[in-house]
Amino acid sequence: MTVPSLAEVARLLTAPGAPFELEEREVNGQRLRCWKNFPYTLDALVRLSMKHGAKVYIVYEDERLTFTESFDRVAALAAQLQSLGVRRGDRVAIAMRNLPEWVIAFWSVACCGAIAVPLNAWWKTAELAYGLCDSGSSVLFCDVERARLIAPVLGDTQLKHVFVARAGEQLPARMSHFDDAWRASFGASLPDVHCEPGDDATIFYTSGTTGRPKGALGTHLNMCSNIGSSLYGRFRAALRKGDTLEEMVQYAVSVQTSALISVPLFHVTGSHSTMAMNTIIGGKMVMMHKWQAERALELIERERITHFGGVPSMVWQVIESPDFAKRDVSSIQAVSYGGAPAAPELVRRIKQAFPLGAPSNGYGLTETSALTCMNAGADYERKPDSVGIALPICDVKVVDADGHELPSPEAGELWIRGPNVVRGYYGKPADTALSFSDGWLHTGDVARIDDEGFVYILDRAKDMLIRGGENVYCVEVEDTLYAHPAVMDAAVLGIPHRVLGEEVGAVVQLAPGFKTSAKDLQQFAAERLAGFKVPVRIVVRAEPLPRNPNGKIMKRELKHELGWD
Repeated sequence: MTVPSLAEVARLLTAPGAPFELEEREVNGQRLRCWKNFPYTLDALVRLSMKHGAKVYIVYEDERLTFTESFDRVAALAAQLQSLGVRRGDRVAIAMRNLPEWVIAFWSVACCGAIAVPLNAWWKTAELAYGLCDSGSSVLFCDVERARLIAPVLGDTQLKHVFVARAGEQLPARMSHFDDAWRASFGASLPDVHCEPGDDATIFYTSGTTGRPKGALGTHLNMCSNIGSSLYGRFRAALRKGDTLEEMVQYAVSVQTSALISVPLFHVTGSHSTMAMNTIIGGKMVMMHKWQAERALELIERERITHFGGVPSMVWQVIESPDFAKRDVSSIQAVSYGGAPAAPELVRRIKQAFPLGAPSNGYGLTETSALTCMNAGADYERKPDSVGIALPICDVKVVDADGHELPSPEAGELWIRGPNVVRGYYGKPADTALSFSDGWLHTGDVARIDDEGFVYILDRAKDMLIRGGENVYCVEVEDTLYAHPAVMDAAVLGIPHRVLGEEVGAVVQLAPGFKTSAKDLQQFAAERLAGFKVPVRIVVRAEPLPRNPNGKIMKRELKHELGWD
């Protein structure tokens, strides 16, 4: 059997009349290559998805919702939002763990032409208040835990109303029950709001280098582009192993796949690559409220999951779970992950654990609305240390410090351009100007591109580490440690971790005359930061931290000194 080359597969999939045909469109002043056969706006995506009718759409614990049941609630909730005065361009926040209500709330906001603002459900009160105030959100959908965190600062925000999911108790003023909201307008049709591809649709927060998160302002086209990108990666891998395009199309229209949503929906991996993509293809989404490997295995067996993944740490935990041998995982067809570095060994382990499950690794950022590159199947096995080649709608290049493109295989900063790149940071023109130029996103990642177009991420130019898929900007944690009266100097470093990729570590120099312990400093940080940002190890010392002549802490030397490299 002759396997088509990457170039041949690209031509076959993107040819005129093919499922992934490309077309150029002008959006917000830019000429962009786009997927011709996929919706360009989220309201159009919802209308197309309603055709899946009686298929099961969302599974959560013992609850099941069909597409019809879900989108009846979406229409009703959208009508309720409009009755509250929510209009095109208004910001509506969502702060909850993975629940069916998250999905319903998101699509209802999109169908109003409003801007959905997913907030990190691991944030504490101050972080949540910042996101609400920074975005200027007027309405909030949240769960009970987030409602309790937000209640003390509700008066400091611009929120006019808060809808709380699954709240059994009496709610304070300006808060009401989520179910009451959609039931009040049940039977309503979807609003007659027709969005444009370049309209603002989402604000997803990414950790900021100055210690404050930045809201990446995404358009309808940004999020919709990722649907075609996710599916293109699947088709490309299948054709590269010898399947035909006709077989893939027939499978796509006749078989309902089932995806385990194990990553938070407030990240683009969960919302764009999993939720949106499964919504358009009629896939069943099995939601996990909280990640736990043994529960994931139970659901894989019970629901006959075909696709699962998230970040590499989750895959490791499933494979190495003591329950793995007890569960039937034969339904798995694909194991996909991204958001953090993945060890090449993981590819081999996946092939052993899931004989029918093709491994794949994707690369992208919040600012690229999820996928930019994808490496899957035989190509991933061939080059397991690469994040893959750029998708046909994306341009990538490696540049030097002056922004000049470098030839292969020289290393430099990776820049990305395409219909998936967000417009900038909401309300932050200076930050936007630093990270975006002429449609190009400056990723801050150091990369090289080989002669086949495969991208290799070598390092991060930004002072950042990634713990289990969560970005942690060192300066934010350092600023928190500096706020402790006993700390005179601080450096936050990544500690290598086989499953999580990295953990957060810190070294602090105490101020003269002060005493404190690592445990006390961890408690201090835990009261002010989301749990994943709190250092798991803190080295307390009296001697100064090593600095170069410019006064910058030499973190590489410090890591080597501590044995954390």
